[in-house]
Amino acid sequence: MLQSHAWWQSGVVYQVYPRSFMDSNSDEAHLPFNFQLITTEKWDDQLLRSKVNPYELALPEGAWPNWVLSNHDNARVASRVGSEQARIAQMLLLTLRGTPTCYYADELGLPDVPVPPEFRTDPQGKFGAEFGRDPERTPMQWDAGINAGFTAPGVTPWLPLSADYQVRNVEEQRKDPHSFLSLIRTLLQVRRTQPALNVGTYQPIDAVPAGCFSYLRQYEDQRFLIVLNCGAEELEVELPRLGTGRIVISTHMDHEGTLDLARFSLPANEGYVIQLAEEIPA
Repeated sequence: MLQSHAWWQSGVVYQVYPRSFMDSNSDEAHLPFNFQLITTEKWDDQLLRSKVNPYELALPEGAWPNWVLSNHDNARVASRVGSEQARIAQMLLLTLRGTPTCYYADELGLPDVPVPPEFRTDPQGKFGAEFGRDPERTPMQWDAGINAGFTAPGVTPWLPLSADYQVRNVEEQRKDPHSFLSLIRTLLQVRRTQPALNVGTYQPIDAVPAGCFSYLRQYEDQRFLIVLNCGAEELEVELPRLGTGRIVISTHMDHEGTLDLARFSLPANEGYVIQLAEEIPA
């Protein structure tokens, strides 16, 4: 599969997609990265609505979207949106329609790692720390041992580890059912096994309070509602036409059970994946 970097402003993508990624023989880049969510300067429901919904509407029939939240050239998503919203961002990434790109260690909620001047390796960092890309390129943290299991003891990694690597690592988070990694693994498992989240349609839900971003994923009679609280205040959501549903995943892995969608509370910095009853209310 051919992937390509494609930097654009939101207005340009609609004019160039998809033929600008084809040659004269109609051979094409299979996955031109969609960086709309990686280059944003803010993070709220309005921003998500302005990026996701027009992109979905612009895609021709049969086109397949993709989403990227972090990469080796930009600050990690946990640093850009903050630790409270980092779980929301990953729930968004793994429930939108299309191919998600999860940058390594985002599944641990790892933010950028401060890199002292004497350890900087990125040439761009010579122009100042704000230009360097080393903070998002530090070693993967596998365990609490020496070098976090990334390389052998006695070997110095090319960049330092995060100060909390002994608790923020794969081995430790695997033990905790409420950890960031456990959230990612659960989202992936549900996405893989539920057709609506895998190949289903995307439908935005606009009748939600300010601060909430919401959408439906549907395949045949199977429907999932995703509600994301992008702020620090609890929200009251009213969606009476959707009937009832069951919380399948919550971002902090501590909410479950059936909800009457006519009115329910959505805690601050919380997101729900809700499987709706198959009967569609009149």
